Amino acid sequence: MASVLDSIDEFLRRCQQSGDAAYAALRSVLDRLDDPATRVRARVFLDDIKRRFPTKDDCDRCFSSYHFRIDDIFLDQYEGYHGRKKLSSMVIPSIFIPEDWSFTFFEGLNRHPDSIFKDQTVAELGCGNGWISIAIADKWFPFKVYGLDINPRAVKISWINLYLNALDEKGQPILDSENRTLLDRVEFHESDLLAYCRDNDIQLERIVGCIPQILNPNPDAMSKMITENASEEFLYSLSNYCALQGFVEDQFGLGLIARAVEEGISVIKSTGIMIFNMGGRPGQGVCKRLFERRGFCITKLWQTKILQAADTDISALVEIEKNSPHRFEFFMGLSGDQPICARTAWAYGKAGGRISHALSVYSCQLRQPNQVKTIFDFLKSGFQEISGSLDLSFQDDSVADEKISFLAYLSSIFKETACFPYEPPAGSLRFRSLIAGFMKKYHHIPLNSGNVVVFPSRAVAIENTLRLFSPRLAIVDEHLTRHLPRQWLTSLNIETEIDRAANDVLTVIDAPSQSDLMIELIKKLKPQVVVTGMAHFEAVTSSAFVQLLDVTREIGSRLFLDISDHFELSSLPSSNGVLKYLAGNSLPSHAAILCGLVKNQVYMDLEVAFVISEEEPILKALSKTVELLEGNTAPISQYYYGCLFHELLSFQLPDRHLPAQRKCDKSASSTDIIGFSSSAISVLNNAELSLDQIENSCLIHMDVDQSFLPTPFPVKAAIFESFSRQNMSESEIDITTSIKQFVKTTYGFPFGLEFDYEGWGGWNLEGVLSRLYLSSSSFSVCLLGELSSMMLTGALKFGFLALNQLPLIDLFHSFSGLSRPHSTVKYAIKKLLGLSEKKSGEMWGAVTRQIKDLRSRSRRLEETLESCGWDVLEPHAGFSMVAKPTLYLNKTTRLKNAIDYEVKLDDSNIRGAILKATGLCINSSSWTGIPGYCRFTIALEESEFQKALDCIAEFKRIACL
Repeated sequence: MASVLDSIDEFLRRCQQSGDAAYAALRSVLDRLDDPATRVRARVFLDDIKRRFPTKDDCDRCFSSYHFRIDDIFLDQYEGYHGRKKLSSMVIPSIFIPEDWSFTFFEGLNRHPDSIFKDQTVAELGCGNGWISIAIADKWFPFKVYGLDINPRAVKISWINLYLNALDEKGQPILDSENRTLLDRVEFHESDLLAYCRDNDIQLERIVGCIPQILNPNPDAMSKMITENASEEFLYSLSNYCALQGFVEDQFGLGLIARAVEEGISVIKSTGIMIFNMGGRPGQGVCKRLFERRGFCITKLWQTKILQAADTDISALVEIEKNSPHRFEFFMGLSGDQPICARTAWAYGKAGGRISHALSVYSCQLRQPNQVKTIFDFLKSGFQEISGSLDLSFQDDSVADEKISFLAYLSSIFKETACFPYEPPAGSLRFRSLIAGFMKKYHHIPLNSGNVVVFPSRAVAIENTLRLFSPRLAIVDEHLTRHLPRQWLTSLNIETEIDRAANDVLTVIDAPSQSDLMIELIKKLKPQVVVTGMAHFEAVTSSAFVQLLDVTREIGSRLFLDISDHFELSSLPSSNGVLKYLAGNSLPSHAAILCGLVKNQVYMDLEVAFVISEEEPILKALSKTVELLEGNTAPISQYYYGCLFHELLSFQLPDRHLPAQRKCDKSASSTDIIGFSSSAISVLNNAELSLDQIENSCLIHMDVDQSFLPTPFPVKAAIFESFSRQNMSESEIDITTSIKQFVKTTYGFPFGLEFDYEGWGGWNLEGVLSRLYLSSSSFSVCLLGELSSMMLTGALKFGFLALNQLPLIDLFHSFSGLSRPHSTVKYAIKKLLGLSEKKSGEMWGAVTRQIKDLRSRSRRLEETLESCGWDVLEPHAGFSMVAKPTLYLNKTTRLKNAIDYEVKLDDSNIRGAILKATGLCINSSSWTGIPGYCRFTIALEESEFQKALDCIAEFKRIACL
């Protein structure tokens, strides 16, 4: 081999020509080599180079490297005997010389079974001089190995080394036992990590990489132009560390590996495996977390210690330790077994000691490959900045699986839909269908989506139920009363009959959940409504539930049974006596089932509740209370629990069992069972969103307080980040300061999406209020606001109340029934407020665009309404406008496309007439509370908005015939 080295050096020193002359000169030098076999192999290689690089410039670049060196790498033999096999390996100064890092890495590869690479498609990242790619092909017979390196000279040398090892002494290809050669199995390409595979749509089964982890003193290296003429020093630096990748791991020198892992997710097959070298200096926990937080299960294949290169400056690591609690891991020499920090290692090295660090080889495989691929595919579509917040690791595998499934679903929703769709007050049809499906599949209860109403929480469901009936007396389980209004729990109006129609007085008595004690209280006090749970020992069988049904039926009481503590979202749910009863019996008309979904370990206290009933009037009324009292349940919360239900239903075969045969409740209900309160009836009559036709997708909703305009990227990013994070600090979710700043900036107190403010100086409540305070010391102002619209998101519901008097603040905190926003909501809203406060950037641009869009929509709708006989009150802000149907008032109209529907139109019934005639939903004056005026919302998707305008014109044509 010395003759090869000497001859090539001689050629490079002498040869100043280019193109064909350079080729001829090198051929003449190689012809004089002492070793005939090497001479023949080199000549065959040169002939192939001549064919591959036919032009003068191509050939010139190919031979422009200098200072070649050929080493022998000895590998353990594997063909039935122990011995050594030699690989020829040429290197030049701008690429890494095989050393402990790469040798340890190959030892780690050897720890896998021989079958791991057999017939697989493999990519090696940072292949250097190509010896590992060649060795993998030579030993394990993969289908194809792609050796990839960003250093163009490394790729050239890798091809040279491939030919040096692929040809025999006569220059003929060496065939393996499968009649293939190394030239068939190996290719080398210039590539920034996996760019070559991604650009050429190559799907991989194995990705391996011996990637260095050295902090680059020049983090802007990637911004330089990579050319053949780049300096050797730059190319060597580039091989170490490409650039600041934007990952959290960058501060530990792991950014390049992190990026390689994330790129690998998109090109690796579902059963694929990635294998990487990891230096232990950042600490084993940090190294493992790099993979785990991206959804990988990992196995440590091999670990050893290697000496830290004497010329490596670790002062940057010392600086990181100085400014953070993290401690890196070094060892004193190769024999030291107690880790020392970077500062101690630096001092020990300066004193002449040799320091070492652990070097490990990790094998990793995606936990849920399809879902993780979906998540990272979403992040690549403009959301790379939030990659650092992603955390898919949990100690409990089942918990990790739960989170990964949800984030994948959320990713697909954000990527595929421009905005969040309309959902009826009763809850998402998909979510209610999933709940009913779970009950049918796992508990054999034949329910459908119409039997389910969704609430934001169990407390809201209970309060809405009690307000709906306003009973003289209600008995509520003591565990369920803490969120009820205080005055309900202190009233003593038990014995006297009071005119409920006039006062709707409501008294709540708390009681133990143990059924025998509860039944005793029910018999004695005769409440009109009972809300109770069951003790765990009683929930196993149905006997306690049957007794509660009987006693409440006898006294004419309504029963709402809470099964939250016993309801399990599991493929093997434990026995539940209530659900077992409902599998064989219909639910009596006076009873309903209440369930709060809180048993999740990923997002603690993220709650959704639902009520099950088989009485249509009750279901309709409860749906209307959602609209009128608390608002719809946030779509994101329904998405999360819907994901859990879907996972439990997705693998089951449909209609595998015959429908359950149930006994009908034949017992007569008490004639004096409590009905809806008079005040509730009057209010429910004004509810307009809970339509019987709500499942009809053809309806156009101009009656909903929700924006259906495209959700901006920053909003999606903030929501996704809030759910992808773990262990958020209290300061990250404390939104008080942000709201104070928002109120001060916007209002001096101002608020809203003002799109028509010419000639108006904006809100200045501060000056007005200060004068009022001076005139009366008892004067107080409460500012009630809602941020979902201002933050351009319909997925999150967030309101606030600003108070400036201490007694009022204390009183407000005594209202335990108020719904508290979840930490994910507070995190997202705080982030969006911060972005909006900057008055620049993508979030501010999105707000500006939507304000412009709303102004345009407002003018278009105003023109359409006025041309169709409506008198419009011109709006200046927000999502809606109101108008008076002047042309139609007192007009008797027969709608020809509605069977026998003739009506004398007024400001209340015109909503129904427009709905029946065109499918357009608006709000009547009964809903707006403004006599004579209806409301139209304008924040629809563009095509829907145009359809709505067409419907308004169509109604004029129909009504005025």
